[in-house]
Amino acid sequence: MKVLILKPSSLGDVVQALPLLRLLKLHRPDAEIHWWLAAELLPLLDGDPDLAAVIPFERRRWRSPGYWPDGIAQIRAMRDTHYDWAIDLQGLARSATFAWLARGEFTVGLELEREGAHLAYDVAVPRPKDQPHAVDWYLAVARTLGIPVHDRFEWLPPRASIAHAVETKWPRDGFRWLGINPGARWDNKRWPVEHFAELVRQLAAREPAFRFALLGGPGDWALTNAIQNAAPDRCVNFAGRTTLPELIELLRRCELLVTNDTGPMHLAAALRRPVISLFGPTRPDQTGPYGQTHLALSHPLPCAPCMKSRCHWAEPLACLRHITPTRVAETVLARLAR
Repeated sequence: MKVLILKPSSLGDVVQALPLLRLLKLHRPDAEIHWWLAAELLPLLDGDPDLAAVIPFERRRWRSPGYWPDGIAQIRAMRDTHYDWAIDLQGLARSATFAWLARGEFTVGLELEREGAHLAYDVAVPRPKDQPHAVDWYLAVARTLGIPVHDRFEWLPPRASIAHAVETKWPRDGFRWLGINPGARWDNKRWPVEHFAELVRQLAAREPAFRFALLGGPGDWALTNAIQNAAPDRCVNFAGRTTLPELIELLRRCELLVTNDTGPMHLAAALRRPVISLFGPTRPDQTGPYGQTHLALSHPLPCAPCMKSRCHWAEPLACLRHITPTRVAETVLARLAR
Protein backbone atom coordinates (compact mmCIF):
# COMPACT_ATOMS: atom_id res chain seq x y z
CA MET A 1 0.00 0.00 0.00
CA LYS A 2 1.31 3.47 -0.93
CA VAL A 3 0.13 6.67 0.75
CA LEU A 4 0.84 10.33 0.05
CA ILE A 5 0.29 12.88 2.84
CA LEU A 6 0.15 16.50 1.75
CA LYS A 7 0.87 18.93 4.59
CA PRO A 8 3.65 21.28 3.50
CA SER A 9 3.51 23.95 6.19
CA SER A 10 3.71 25.58 8.66
CA LEU A 11 5.89 24.08 11.41
CA GLY A 12 3.11 23.90 14.00
CA ASP A 13 0.58 22.59 11.49
CA VAL A 14 2.91 19.83 10.33
CA VAL A 15 3.64 18.80 13.93
CA GLN A 16 -0.09 18.63 14.65
CA ALA A 17 -0.59 16.34 11.64
CA LEU A 18 2.01 13.79 12.79
CA PRO A 19 -0.41 11.71 14.93
CA LEU A 20 -2.18 10.66 11.73
CA LEU A 21 1.14 9.43 10.33
CA ARG A 22 1.96 7.52 13.53
CA LEU A 23 -1.45 5.85 13.71
CA LEU A 24 -1.47 5.01 10.02
CA LYS A 25 1.91 3.28 10.28
CA LEU A 26 0.88 1.41 13.43
CA HIS A 27 -2.33 0.24 11.75
CA ARG A 28 -0.71 -0.53 8.39
CA PRO A 29 2.97 -1.32 9.05
CA ASP A 30 3.29 -2.46 5.43
CA ALA A 31 2.35 1.00 4.13
CA GLU A 32 4.90 2.98 2.14
CA ILE A 33 4.19 6.55 3.20
CA HIS A 34 5.46 9.67 1.45
CA TRP A 35 5.05 13.24 2.78
CA TRP A 36 4.87 16.37 0.62
CA LEU A 37 6.64 19.00 2.74
CA ALA A 38 7.91 22.55 2.38
CA ALA A 39 11.64 22.43 1.69
CA GLU A 40 12.52 24.60 4.70
CA LEU A 41 10.90 22.03 7.04
CA LEU A 42 12.73 18.99 5.68
CA PRO A 43 14.91 18.68 8.83
CA LEU A 44 11.74 18.03 10.87
CA LEU A 45 11.05 14.73 9.09
CA ASP A 46 14.53 13.83 7.90
CA GLY A 47 15.13 10.17 8.73
CA ASP A 48 11.65 9.73 10.22
CA PRO A 49 11.15 6.02 10.93
CA ASP A 50 7.58 5.98 9.60
CA LEU A 51 8.30 7.61 6.23
CA ALA A 52 9.65 6.00 3.09
CA ALA A 53 10.24 9.37 1.44
CA VAL A 54 9.82 13.11 1.93
CA ILE A 55 8.97 15.06 -1.23
CA PRO A 56 10.23 18.66 -1.02
CA PHE A 57 7.83 21.41 -2.06
CA GLU A 58 9.97 24.23 -3.40
CA ARG A 59 7.38 26.96 -3.13
CA ARG A 60 9.71 29.87 -3.90
CA ARG A 61 11.42 28.08 -6.76
CA TRP A 62 8.06 27.40 -8.46
CA ARG A 63 7.86 31.15 -9.11
CA SER A 64 10.79 30.84 -11.53
CA PRO A 65 10.12 29.26 -14.95
CA GLY A 66 13.64 27.85 -14.79
CA TYR A 67 12.47 25.45 -12.05
CA TRP A 68 9.38 24.24 -13.87
CA PRO A 69 11.05 21.29 -15.68
CA ASP A 70 12.26 19.94 -12.32
CA GLY A 71 8.87 20.58 -10.72
CA ILE A 72 7.02 18.84 -13.53
CA ALA A 73 9.42 15.89 -13.26
CA GLN A 74 8.58 15.66 -9.55
CA ILE A 75 4.86 15.58 -10.33
CA ARG A 76 5.39 12.85 -12.91
CA ALA A 77 7.31 10.82 -10.33
CA MET A 78 4.39 11.23 -7.91
CA ARG A 79 1.95 10.02 -10.58
CA ASP A 80 4.17 7.05 -11.41
CA THR A 81 4.16 5.99 -7.76
CA HIS A 82 0.46 5.03 -8.08
CA TYR A 83 -0.65 6.00 -4.59
CA ASP A 84 -3.57 4.13 -3.08
CA TRP A 85 -4.42 7.08 -0.83
CA ALA A 86 -3.72 10.79 -1.14
CA ILE A 87 -4.43 12.63 2.12
CA ASP A 88 -4.56 16.42 1.87
CA LEU A 89 -4.31 17.98 5.33
CA GLN A 90 -3.64 21.49 4.02
CA GLY A 91 -7.03 22.01 2.40
CA LEU A 92 -5.99 24.77 0.00
CA ALA A 93 -6.12 24.97 -3.79
CA ARG A 94 -2.38 24.43 -4.13
CA SER A 95 -2.26 21.24 -2.06
CA ALA A 96 -5.51 19.94 -3.59
CA THR A 97 -4.05 20.49 -7.07
CA PHE A 98 -0.97 18.45 -6.20
CA ALA A 99 -3.20 15.75 -4.69
CA TRP A 100 -5.23 15.66 -7.91
CA LEU A 101 -2.08 15.59 -10.06
CA ALA A 102 -0.75 12.67 -8.00
CA ARG A 103 -3.78 10.67 -9.17
CA GLY A 104 -4.24 8.58 -6.03
CA GLU A 105 -6.87 5.86 -6.12
CA PHE A 106 -8.69 7.59 -3.23
CA THR A 107 -8.25 11.21 -2.18
CA VAL A 108 -9.44 12.57 1.17
CA GLY A 109 -9.06 16.08 2.56
CA LEU A 110 -10.44 18.71 4.90
CA GLU A 111 -13.85 20.24 4.30
CA LEU A 112 -12.74 23.85 4.27
CA GLU A 113 -14.71 24.80 1.17
CA ARG A 114 -12.09 27.48 0.65
CA GLU A 115 -10.45 28.00 -2.73
CA GLY A 116 -12.48 25.05 -4.03
CA ALA A 117 -10.01 22.48 -2.68
CA HIS A 118 -12.78 20.06 -1.68
CA LEU A 119 -13.70 19.59 -5.35
CA ALA A 120 -10.50 17.54 -5.81
CA TYR A 121 -11.40 15.03 -3.09
CA ASP A 122 -13.40 11.84 -3.06
CA VAL A 123 -14.29 12.63 0.56
CA ALA A 124 -14.05 15.96 2.41
CA VAL A 125 -14.00 15.59 6.21
CA PRO A 126 -15.76 18.34 8.21
CA ARG A 127 -14.24 19.83 11.35
CA PRO A 128 -15.73 18.10 14.42
CA LYS A 129 -18.01 20.57 16.18
CA ASP A 130 -17.46 19.06 19.63
CA GLN A 131 -13.67 18.83 19.20
CA PRO A 132 -12.59 21.80 17.07
CA HIS A 133 -8.84 21.42 17.65
CA ALA A 134 -6.77 20.95 14.50
CA VAL A 135 -5.33 17.66 15.77
CA ASP A 136 -8.82 16.26 16.30
CA TRP A 137 -9.72 17.28 12.75
CA TYR A 138 -6.76 15.34 11.40
CA LEU A 139 -7.75 12.40 13.58
CA ALA A 140 -11.25 12.60 12.09
CA VAL A 141 -9.56 12.04 8.73
CA ALA A 142 -7.89 8.96 10.22
CA ARG A 143 -11.26 7.62 11.34
CA THR A 144 -12.68 8.23 7.88
CA LEU A 145 -9.92 5.97 6.54
CA GLY A 146 -10.71 3.27 9.09
CA ILE A 147 -7.58 3.92 11.16
CA PRO A 148 -8.03 3.28 14.91
CA VAL A 149 -7.36 6.39 16.99
CA HIS A 150 -5.50 6.29 20.33
CA ASP A 151 -2.53 8.03 21.96
CA ARG A 152 -0.13 5.10 22.27
CA PHE A 153 2.53 6.44 19.93
CA GLU A 154 5.73 8.50 19.98
CA TRP A 155 4.77 11.85 18.48
CA LEU A 156 8.39 12.99 17.94
CA PRO A 157 10.76 10.02 18.26
CA PRO A 158 14.08 10.82 19.98
CA ARG A 159 17.19 11.34 17.87
CA ALA A 160 19.96 9.99 20.09
CA SER A 161 22.85 11.48 18.14
CA ILE A 162 21.33 14.95 18.14
CA ALA A 163 20.40 14.72 21.82
CA HIS A 164 23.99 13.75 22.62
CA ALA A 165 25.35 16.64 20.55
CA VAL A 166 23.02 19.09 22.30
CA GLU A 167 24.02 17.84 25.73
CA THR A 168 27.69 18.09 24.77
CA LYS A 169 27.38 21.67 23.48
CA TRP A 170 25.00 22.88 26.19
CA PRO A 171 25.20 20.65 29.29
CA ARG A 172 22.42 20.90 31.83
CA ASP A 173 24.84 20.87 34.77
CA GLY A 174 22.14 19.70 37.16
CA PHE A 175 19.95 22.79 36.79
CA ARG A 176 16.20 22.85 36.13
CA TRP A 177 15.72 24.23 32.64
CA LEU A 178 12.63 26.17 31.57
CA GLY A 179 12.05 27.19 27.97
CA ILE A 180 11.06 30.77 27.09
CA ASN A 181 9.82 31.42 23.55
CA PRO A 182 9.00 35.14 22.96
CA GLY A 183 8.63 35.19 19.16
CA ALA A 184 5.69 34.60 16.83
CA ARG A 185 4.94 35.15 13.16
CA TRP A 186 2.36 37.85 13.91
CA ASP A 187 3.51 40.77 16.05
CA ASN A 188 0.12 40.83 17.78
CA LYS A 189 0.57 37.22 18.96
CA ARG A 190 3.60 38.31 21.01
CA TRP A 191 3.28 38.79 24.75
CA PRO A 192 5.26 41.97 25.52
CA VAL A 193 8.97 41.30 25.83
CA GLU A 194 9.10 43.34 29.04
CA HIS A 195 6.55 40.92 30.51
CA PHE A 196 8.79 37.99 29.57
CA ALA A 197 11.74 39.74 31.23
CA GLU A 198 9.75 40.34 34.42
CA LEU A 199 8.57 36.71 34.40
CA VAL A 200 12.20 35.53 34.32
CA ARG A 201 13.08 37.88 37.17
CA GLN A 202 10.25 36.55 39.32
CA LEU A 203 10.94 32.89 38.61
CA ALA A 204 14.68 33.32 39.14
CA ALA A 205 13.98 34.89 42.53
CA ARG A 206 11.69 32.02 43.52
CA GLU A 207 13.94 29.08 42.56
CA PRO A 208 17.78 29.24 42.47
CA ALA A 209 17.95 26.01 40.42
CA PHE A 210 16.01 27.49 37.49
CA ARG A 211 17.88 28.22 34.27
CA PHE A 212 16.14 29.68 31.22
CA ALA A 213 16.59 28.54 27.64
CA LEU A 214 15.66 31.52 25.47
CA LEU A 215 14.43 30.12 22.16
CA GLY A 216 13.79 31.60 18.74
CA GLY A 217 15.08 32.15 15.25
CA PRO A 218 17.67 34.70 14.09
CA GLY A 219 14.97 37.36 13.86
CA ASP A 220 14.12 36.94 17.55
CA TRP A 221 17.55 37.92 18.85
CA ALA A 222 16.49 41.37 20.01
CA LEU A 223 13.64 39.82 22.02
CA THR A 224 15.74 37.11 23.65
CA ASN A 225 18.59 39.52 24.34
CA ALA A 226 16.23 41.87 26.21
CA ILE A 227 15.02 38.94 28.32
CA GLN A 228 18.57 37.74 28.97
CA ASN A 229 19.46 41.16 30.37
CA ALA A 230 16.88 40.59 33.10
CA ALA A 231 18.93 37.72 34.58
CA PRO A 232 22.19 37.35 32.63
CA ASP A 233 23.67 34.62 34.81
CA ARG A 234 20.50 32.49 34.63
CA CYS A 235 19.76 32.58 30.88
CA VAL A 236 21.23 31.01 27.77
CA ASN A 237 20.26 32.70 24.52
CA PHE A 238 19.65 30.07 21.82
CA ALA A 239 17.94 32.36 19.29
CA GLY A 240 19.31 31.59 15.84
CA ARG A 241 21.89 29.15 17.23
CA THR A 242 20.08 25.84 16.82
CA THR A 243 18.90 23.67 13.98
CA LEU A 244 15.29 22.49 14.07
CA PRO A 245 16.28 19.00 15.33
CA GLU A 246 18.45 20.61 18.03
CA LEU A 247 15.53 22.80 19.09
CA ILE A 248 13.39 19.69 19.51
CA GLU A 249 15.97 18.04 21.73
CA LEU A 250 16.38 21.23 23.78
CA LEU A 251 12.63 21.29 24.35
CA ARG A 252 12.66 17.61 25.27
CA ARG A 253 14.96 18.33 28.22
CA CYS A 254 13.09 21.42 29.46
CA GLU A 255 10.73 20.91 32.38
CA LEU A 256 8.26 23.42 30.95
CA LEU A 257 7.84 25.97 28.16
CA VAL A 258 6.31 29.44 28.34
CA THR A 259 5.42 30.54 24.84
CA ASN A 260 3.32 32.55 22.46
CA ASP A 261 1.08 30.82 19.92
CA THR A 262 3.75 29.61 17.51
CA GLY A 263 5.53 26.51 16.19
CA PRO A 264 7.73 25.61 19.20
CA MET A 265 4.56 25.54 21.32
CA HIS A 266 3.34 22.59 19.25
CA LEU A 267 6.75 20.91 19.39
CA ALA A 268 6.69 21.05 23.20
CA ALA A 269 3.14 19.70 23.31
CA ALA A 270 4.14 16.86 20.98
CA LEU A 271 7.01 16.07 23.36
CA ARG A 272 4.43 16.06 26.16
CA ARG A 273 6.26 18.84 28.00
CA PRO A 274 4.09 21.14 30.13
CA VAL A 275 3.23 24.25 28.08
CA ILE A 276 2.03 27.58 29.46
CA SER A 277 0.78 29.36 26.35
CA LEU A 278 -0.20 33.01 25.96
CA PHE A 279 -3.14 33.74 23.67
CA GLY A 280 -4.54 37.00 22.32
CA PRO A 281 -5.97 37.12 18.78
CA THR A 282 -6.16 33.35 18.21
CA ARG A 283 -8.21 30.48 19.65
CA PRO A 284 -6.54 27.97 21.97
CA ASP A 285 -9.40 25.50 21.50
CA GLN A 286 -8.45 25.28 17.80
CA THR A 287 -4.70 25.86 17.71
CA GLY A 288 -3.50 25.67 21.31
CA PRO A 289 -1.05 23.08 22.67
CA TYR A 290 -2.90 19.81 22.17
CA GLY A 291 -4.08 18.27 25.42
CA GLN A 292 -3.05 21.37 27.37
CA THR A 293 -5.44 24.08 26.25
CA HIS A 294 -6.60 24.37 29.87
CA LEU A 295 -3.18 25.95 30.56
CA ALA A 296 -3.59 28.58 27.85
CA LEU A 297 -3.75 32.06 29.41
CA SER A 298 -5.74 34.92 27.92
CA HIS A 299 -7.47 38.15 28.92
CA PRO A 300 -11.13 38.58 27.94
CA LEU A 301 -11.97 41.43 25.59
CA PRO A 302 -14.99 41.97 23.32
CA CYS A 303 -12.72 41.71 20.27
CA ALA A 304 -10.77 38.63 21.32
CA PRO A 305 -10.11 36.32 19.66
CA CYS A 306 -10.19 38.49 16.54
CA MET A 307 -8.16 36.07 14.34
CA LYS A 308 -6.48 39.08 12.73
CA SER A 309 -2.78 39.70 12.16
CA ARG A 310 -3.13 43.37 13.19
CA CYS A 311 -4.64 44.79 16.35
CA HIS A 312 -7.46 47.33 15.91
CA TRP A 313 -8.49 47.68 19.57
CA ALA A 314 -8.35 51.11 21.20
CA GLU A 315 -5.63 49.89 23.56
CA PRO A 316 -3.21 48.03 21.30
CA LEU A 317 -2.57 44.41 22.31
CA ALA A 318 -4.60 44.77 25.49
CA CYS A 319 -5.59 41.10 25.20
CA LEU A 320 -1.95 40.16 25.82
CA ARG A 321 -0.71 43.11 27.87
CA HIS A 322 -3.26 42.40 30.61
CA ILE A 323 -1.90 38.90 31.15
CA THR A 324 0.44 39.82 33.99
CA PRO A 325 3.88 38.30 34.61
CA THR A 326 2.79 37.46 38.16
CA ARG A 327 -0.18 35.47 36.85
CA VAL A 328 2.07 33.56 34.48
CA ALA A 329 4.71 32.93 37.17
CA GLU A 330 2.11 31.52 39.55
CA THR A 331 0.75 29.28 36.77
CA VAL A 332 4.27 28.02 36.01
CA LEU A 333 5.02 27.22 39.65
CA ALA A 334 1.66 25.54 40.20
CA ARG A 335 2.15 23.35 37.13
CA LEU A 336 5.68 22.38 38.16
CA ALA A 337 4.45 21.56 41.66
CA ARG A 338 2.24 18.88 40.18
